[in-house]
Amino acid sequence: MTTHTALIVDDEPDIRELLEITLVRMGIATRSAPDLATARELLEAEPAHLCLTDMNLPDGNGIELVAWIQEHRPETPVAVITAYGNMDTAIEALKAGAFDFVSKPVELARLRELVNSALRLSAPEHQEVQQNDEPGLLLGNSREIQRLRGQTRKLARSQAPVFISGESGTGKELVARMIHMQGPRCDAPFVAVNCGAIPSELMESEFFGHRKGSFTGASENKEGLFRSADGGTLFLDEVADLPLAIQVKLLRAIQEKAVRPVGESHEVPVDVRILSATHKNLSDLVMEGSFRQDLFYRINVIELSVPPLRERPDDIPLLANHVLERIATEYDCAPARLSQEAVAYLKGYTFPGNVRELENILERAFTLCDSEVIDRHDLHIGTPPMDVPRERGDTSDGIPGHGELPPLPEGEMDLERYLEAIERHAIEKALEATRWNKTAAAKRLGISFRALRYRLKKLGME
Repeated sequence: MTTHTALIVDDEPDIRELLEITLVRMGIATRSAPDLATARELLEAEPAHLCLTDMNLPDGNGIELVAWIQEHRPETPVAVITAYGNMDTAIEALKAGAFDFVSKPVELARLRELVNSALRLSAPEHQEVQQNDEPGLLLGNSREIQRLRGQTRKLARSQAPVFISGESGTGKELVARMIHMQGPRCDAPFVAVNCGAIPSELMESEFFGHRKGSFTGASENKEGLFRSADGGTLFLDEVADLPLAIQVKLLRAIQEKAVRPVGESHEVPVDVRILSATHKNLSDLVMEGSFRQDLFYRINVIELSVPPLRERPDDIPLLANHVLERIATEYDCAPARLSQEAVAYLKGYTFPGNVRELENILERAFTLCDSEVIDRHDLHIGTPPMDVPRERGDTSDGIPGHGELPPLPEGEMDLERYLEAIERHAIEKALEATRWNKTAAAKRLGISFRALRYRLKKLGME
């Protein structure tokens, strides 16, 4: 069994001794240095699995050592020991490439968590994953997507909060998942939450949990999103939609690494890495006063930009084939492929909805196309949908049994469910009229046989 080694850099002998005792009890061999010069000499002579450095040193500061290690020993995670409450210094260290930070006075439980995470990061099997350029969730061979994959690998080694910017549909959550999967927290939970989808009156309970009986409807204890993600990653999607009242509490939770559930009198420590994203311009929202500047600086320690699909058109054929194979597998249909004309048209399209729009276009084309080859005219981009042909004597606007449609509900309604009911009704009538001959039913409905199979699978009517 390989013994892990750690380098401790601090000019105070008492601090060095405390850290050495703690690490030795964890089975880690230690070396120590009182200044930058000695630390560099020791690392040049022999690499370490982890480096812990104080910020203030006789011949410089910890950030200088972080930069040196990034250049000369990038495989060694380095954590910085900062003065209590000095988050600005901690953020500066994270931006320089530090793995994480710990504040004085050093809490031993927090130190042990940090050390264990760092050792997982420097494990040989993790190093192999980091060096592997397999695309994973981020498909594409373009220069832009290769650079993005490289950035996610680098950011996965840090515990710094990352703000992922990009247009809607570019795959910001996929980027967040890749950062999580390639980091030392990969075996812990990845919890994603759309901040715009939570009612404002429930946000505090959703994020921080609540105690049974703390408010009307609180029939049992709830742990909340932070504690659900404890040890792992919490991804705040559409973070710009958070109301100001919850922004204050979120800021405290991030700074103190603790949450207070609704109805509790004490805080509960949590260890989560915060990743966030939005398609909006957070800097503009800060200027407008609708997003707190201090929270912006905490979640935007490192910004990662996801390129829109129109800036990487050469990736479209690969993405399209992947989507079509997934659709064919999901609905148990024969796979389809794009014609050269269809590929050329897609590569010249601007895709305001990015990858999500590409998926929708291909799913629609897959269901409506009669052959195994999807051509340019099957894409229906920028053109109105084709009218459904009527049979002679049919007065139902192309829908069999129009007179028996489900009644329109009073007040608020679930439009998706209502439209599915209409679709289910039309298919049932077409199948009954053709004595359950699917080919004839598809013709009667004015759709392809593949489209009918797709709808039967989607609606659970097989």
